[in-house]
Amino acid sequence: MDILPFWAWILFYVLVFIMLIADLKMFGKKGEHEVSIKEALKMTGVWIGVSLVFCVGVYFLYPIEAHEKAMEFLAGYLIEKSLSMDNLFVFLMLFSFFGVDRKYQHEVLFWGIFGALVLRSIFIFAGAAMVEQFEWILGLFGLFLLYTGGKMFGHNDEQQSDPSQNIIVRLFKKFFPVTDQMHGEKFFIKNGTKRLATPLFITLLVIETTDVAFAVDSIPAVFSVSRDPFIVLTSNIFAILGLRALYFALAAVAKYFTYLKYGLGIILIFVGIKMLLAMNEYINAGAAWLGYDLNMPHMEIPTIWSLAFIFGTLILSMGLSYVVTKRKK
Repeated sequence: MDILPFWAWILFYVLVFIMLIADLKMFGKKGEHEVSIKEALKMTGVWIGVSLVFCVGVYFLYPIEAHEKAMEFLAGYLIEKSLSMDNLFVFLMLFSFFGVDRKYQHEVLFWGIFGALVLRSIFIFAGAAMVEQFEWILGLFGLFLLYTGGKMFGHNDEQQSDPSQNIIVRLFKKFFPVTDQMHGEKFFIKNGTKRLATPLFITLLVIETTDVAFAVDSIPAVFSVSRDPFIVLTSNIFAILGLRALYFALAAVAKYFTYLKYGLGIILIFVGIKMLLAMNEYINAGAAWLGYDLNMPHMEIPTIWSLAFIFGTLILSMGLSYVVTKRKK
């Protein structure tokens, strides 16, 4: 786990902090600013470019297996980015449910992403520690990804739960008063001596708790292509950093991504199988304990093949969505 010196981790988080501030200054202007599609596309390109530059840095500077680590970073980044696209459509639904105007959404997304960075870092460090101590847990990750990938094929978009009944929201409302009225981009207001939370803060709370659920899928998926905590962390965080821009770029064309969830389901099933194929030793031991001689061979799917499959599935599902939607019109 200690491939890189401690200062490299500190340097990375300093870089992330600088990028967050730059994003806030350049993209999320204070005030009632409505983000245009042109702005969103421009910043999406910038974030993808920054991520690719970092990948080139890994290729030339990583102390061991630099070429393989760069491929792992790209695969992890693509997995997280593709799964994040599905998450963004959930954010779109949440903004619609809570009646958040487009001009205030960038503020919620900024703090939502900041919170996600903190939570993802904790989850990844904990996950890496668990995998180092108990390697067999990757097999459980694989089974879980098969389950969640299969669920995407049976999920009905029309059956949405009520976000206001989120358990965290209900707990928060028990201890903190909430107003039903929006107050611009304010998360909290003062009413006499009372401090009230606005629906904008409740939206942020739901987005943060929703991201925890998303992380349960995406982080094990990235562990399928790399067990290096630095690669898992950086690919995950770089994918998240560009989410705010990507949201505004995709919001206008969300209707063209009907079949994206099926592509994501296939990707999750693929990475789940990839994980299980590498866990043959534990699977054989489990089968022997049950009285079966399974003798499953060890199989490692090369990272470059994983990268090609994930990218191809993503492009195919998006292309099919666009073609079918256009034909229906």
